[in-house]
Amino acid sequence: MMIEAEHLFKRYGTRLVVDDLSLRVNVGDVLGFIGPNGAGKTTTMKMISGVMPPYAGKVRIDGIDIEAEPRLAKSRIGFLPENAPLHMTMTVRAFLAYTGRLHGFSGRELARRVDRAIERCALKEAAGQEIESLSKGYKRRVCLAQSILHDPKALIMDEPTDGLDPNQKRQIRELILSLKEETAVIISTHILEEVDAVCSRVFLLCKGKTLFDGAKDEFRAKADALHTDLAGLFAVMTEGEQA
Repeated sequence: MMIEAEHLFKRYGTRLVVDDLSLRVNVGDVLGFIGPNGAGKTTTMKMISGVMPPYAGKVRIDGIDIEAEPRLAKSRIGFLPENAPLHMTMTVRAFLAYTGRLHGFSGRELARRVDRAIERCALKEAAGQEIESLSKGYKRRVCLAQSILHDPKALIMDEPTDGLDPNQKRQIRELILSLKEETAVIISTHILEEVDAVCSRVFLLCKGKTLFDGAKDEFRAKADALHTDLAGLFAVMTEGEQA
């Protein structure tokens, strides 16, 4: 088991934004983490990745407690936040090399990893360009490349295909499906088409509470039982909770 969160709570002042959330993601799983705006998805992703501590609860990555051994646990995580920071004046290749050095790689191994990340994220044409000159879609792919460069065992992504055109989305989805063979993957997304395309499991959160945690086929079966699609089921399950 690569990603394990147990009884997570998070408050901002007096407001409870994550309420007793537990989840488990194994290698081979792609978990679609969905919910309306303000559901607590981004806060949960930050707690799981170690960016912020929970008010209560535990997170383990590959069996390692992220609060007790943060450096070791985080070395096994690839994190793609929604607004990932980039060094805009660096070229794509220089930025990825810089990222690789932060992970402790050097020499031929560093060069190999940078070349592979560039190839896997379809960045060859942009490798020598400064990041600030790139389109939003290319910048997003640079962010994704840095998150997988060190072969993480847990990959946590917030809106991974945001800003990509249909061809780029297809490429990234194919990449995610290839990564799951050795990686536990969580994707936070508003795009239910993305869940249908790449996810094996669905986790639905609303107002900090878990509404569904199970196989994608089970989620689809609930939609079929109501004679609706995934978007219709999402609306049915969340509208009453948001009221």
